[in-house]
Amino acid sequence: MALSGTSDFELDVADYVEEAFERCGLEVRTGYDLKTAKRSLNLMLAEWANRGLNQWTIKQRSQAVTQGTGDYPVDADVIDILSVIVRRDGTDYSLDRYSREEFLTIPNKTTQGRPSQFFLDRQNTPNLKLWPVPENSTDVVYYDALTRMQDADTFVNTVDMPFRFYPCLAAGLAYYIAIKRAPQRVQLLKAVYEEEFERAMTEDRDRASFNVVPRYEYFRV
Repeated sequence: MALSGTSDFELDVADYVEEAFERCGLEVRTGYDLKTAKRSLNLMLAEWANRGLNQWTIKQRSQAVTQGTGDYPVDADVIDILSVIVRRDGTDYSLDRYSREEFLTIPNKTTQGRPSQFFLDRQNTPNLKLWPVPENSTDVVYYDALTRMQDADTFVNTVDMPFRFYPCLAAGLAYYIAIKRAPQRVQLLKAVYEEEFERAMTEDRDRASFNVVPRYEYFRV
């Protein structure tokens, strides 16, 4: 038996909507069916941002610094910043993350030096705050940002995710539609959705080694 020789299976938004309706025991019959399904899909993608890291949405961004300036607006698609380094003369230095309270209580926020701490002020347009304030205009800050997934704008669009999340998206959209159109299937479809999401997130993890070393302390009596 000959294999297909391809591995490019991909669904567009209309395919997901059709699959979700079928799981609800329904058919897509009107334009409103498509409209309400697309709205549910975009709401679900927003929900995914609240569930934790999606590895494919982590983007590395950079920011040239300006001497004496500690505040830098970041792109509106940034949900959170995971880690930050400052590069000086080819050497990278990591920055520690401060909480809002820790940053607020810094006595002198105009102190200049090589930045060693950062705080992300998560407003509608997030703002990256560095301290000490940069002492030159030649350093460059690099950061790993957790970003928003692209919207499902039209029904011929594909969805911004790797293939391993396709079953999860179909299951989740079916659950969202069932809440509105097939309440008798809500519990079943929710259970399938949560199982698919857990399976996908377990696979979508960072596989770096993690070592735990016991610490011994001796006290003289």
